[in-house]
Amino acid sequence: MARPDKVAAVTEMTERFRSANAAVLTEYRGLSVAQLQELRRSLGENGTYRVVKNTLTKIAAREAGVEELNELLTGSSAIAFVTGDPVEAAKGLRDFSRAHPALVIKGGVMDGRSVSPEEFARLADLESREVLLAKMAGALKAKTSQAAALLNAPLSKTVRTVEALRVRAEESGSGATPETADAPETADTAEAPEAPQAVEAPEAVETAEG
Repeated sequence: MARPDKVAAVTEMTERFRSANAAVLTEYRGLSVAQLQELRRSLGENGTYRVVKNTLTKIAAREAGVEELNELLTGSSAIAFVTGDPVEAAKGLRDFSRAHPALVIKGGVMDGRSVSPEEFARLADLESREVLLAKMAGALKAKTSQAAALLNAPLSKTVRTVEALRVRAEESGSGATPETADAPETADTAEAPEAPQAVEAPEAVETAEG
């Protein structure tokens, strides 16, 4: 019959596999207790690091459906479980392994699929979710400002034009429109030329007294 403490350990490990976004298997031989504590801190708030027994971990991995780790469970093993953004944990593992070569990343699983050490290294080179969200928010804010400027530009131009016309009208006579030019007289209203006076007929030559 299995010992209760081993059953509890397998149950806990199985739940960690199921709830984690990523699990990174490492070899830690040669690291001191102080260095292991430093490694745990480097994983950030979303990562936990624990030394495991290979036999019990294989059982837990099988129950959790992540048997891809079985071939890697040899020698001294410890697993980093990540329940949030895996980029921060990947950066912590990468930086720590550079400073302490005794830490060897064997591989792991992320979002239900196997991940090689090289893939974890590339993951560490990415920007964290918080940084990406901040950049996205900045880009959206810039785009919004540009759109507002484009929308307001025609309106401002129209307002300036209307104001210029209003000032010009006031200067020319308190808004009165300029007098229109005299219209040419029509044929009906123009004075008609004087009719020529009738020529008086010459007086008739008096007849001779007879």
